[in-house]
Amino acid sequence: MPYKSVVLIKQVPDTHNITGKVMTDEGTIDRAALPAIFNPEDLNALEMALEVRERHGGTVTVLTMGPPSAAEILRESLYRGADGAVLLSDRRFAGADTLATSYALALAVRKLGAFDLVFCGRQAIDGDTAQVGPQTAEKLGIPQITYAECVLALEGGTIVVKRALDHGTETVECSLPCLLTVVSSANEPRPASVRRRIANKLAATSMEYKALLAKWPEFGSEEALDAFLTERKLKIPVWTAAELGAEEAKLGLAGSPTQVYKVNFVVLESAESRDVPPTREGMAALVDELMREYIVG
Repeated sequence: MPYKSVVLIKQVPDTHNITGKVMTDEGTIDRAALPAIFNPEDLNALEMALEVRERHGGTVTVLTMGPPSAAEILRESLYRGADGAVLLSDRRFAGADTLATSYALALAVRKLGAFDLVFCGRQAIDGDTAQVGPQTAEKLGIPQITYAECVLALEGGTIVVKRALDHGTETVECSLPCLLTVVSSANEPRPASVRRRIANKLAATSMEYKALLAKWPEFGSEEALDAFLTERKLKIPVWTAAELGAEEAKLGLAGSPTQVYKVNFVVLESAESRDVPPTREGMAALVDELMREYIVG
């Protein structure tokens, strides 16, 4: 039985380079000040969706909300094997916390039509909240399986998933449709295919047409380019708040009750050190001290 999967992905700032200097006055990240990457666990979610398609058939559509530059990770998803991609981009989405983000994503998933599975990474490295997936499931009115590590069985309208927990694993059975948040230990994401990269090298949103025409002037006009890409299914749709039918009060900063007051950039430096004898007695003394000082326990 084929399954229709939707994968929620995110372009995130490279958090290795974050300092307090890249925060705006509103307490949000100035994403233009940092290099952007594909959120790591979203790659695991995409891989799991692709594996489901390979075993059972169906389609995989990737969906992201962000600025026009976020189209880059949509192309990366196509290079890895996704069947289609959609970009949610509108100034009214800017500054969204997890509540406003999940609201827009749920509207977009519904707009895509009937679905069986929604996949997303456990959490994004820029916020580390792990809230968007569960909140999206709640707004869609479907069950969720968090910390998904492996799809053990998928038949008819039922899925069986192994969850990775701190102190072991758990096996969960759930009816479809449902949403899965995927952990980094789930799989090894496949690299981009050279064949797919060549086939999708012109995949673009209408916002990128001017840049494409500068590179490929033989198309002549944006209209001709649009017709060419549409015919070959290389045009990446861009949906705005109006096209989603969203309530403006639930979007962006206006729809975000969570506000960041301040960000501190903390550097931990060693103030002192001491040698611990590599003996049973030395290690026992170290553990005893750590527990006595409530560093571990």
